[in-house]
Amino acid sequence: MSITLEQIKKLREMSGAGLTDAKSALEVAGGDVEKAFDELRKRGVAKLEKRADKAAEAGYIGTYLHNGQVIGVVVLNCETDFVAKLDAFRDLAKELAMQIVSQAPVYINIENVPVEVKEREMALAKEKLDGKPEEIQQKIIEGNLQKFYEQTVLMEQVWIKDESKKIKDIFNEVAGKIGEKMEIKEIYRTTI
Repeated sequence: MSITLEQIKKLREMSGAGLTDAKSALEVAGGDVEKAFDELRKRGVAKLEKRADKAAEAGYIGTYLHNGQVIGVVVLNCETDFVAKLDAFRDLAKELAMQIVSQAPVYINIENVPVEVKEREMALAKEKLDGKPEEIQQKIIEGNLQKFYEQTVLMEQVWIKDESKKIKDIFNEVAGKIGEKMEIKEIYRTTI
């Protein structure tokens, strides 16, 4: 079966994949663009792990203005300007900005939470544990810390449009679809 340029172009627009990857996926899928897209998504997750050391220097600034008063901004970076122009990439930036306005995260990832903040949250949890067995105390502390992360860490928050997913889930879905390293550089939430 011969793969046409139109099929390759359509798949590249959907996925942001390179020419060779798009053609290869179409060959595996027998020319079916939707199946080829799924094939690229499967490959994308594995590929992202290999690209972890790449620099994400291209990007897009997603904004969301709510009732003219609160603005959320996210600086979302990727490896190439080609991906930075994709609708899927820009839509993700806008979704993240809306999440920032709605849920007011303070940190991007758990790794960004300062040690002293984590220690303070653990100390607050310990104050409520008098008389409980040691193994239960540790589980309660971990549970309280996880609740803190879900409130203050963007990637750990429940997505406002689908409570069955966390922000890290939708971020990873788009990254897998695009097949390129992406990272959130900055988040802002302010009132105008």
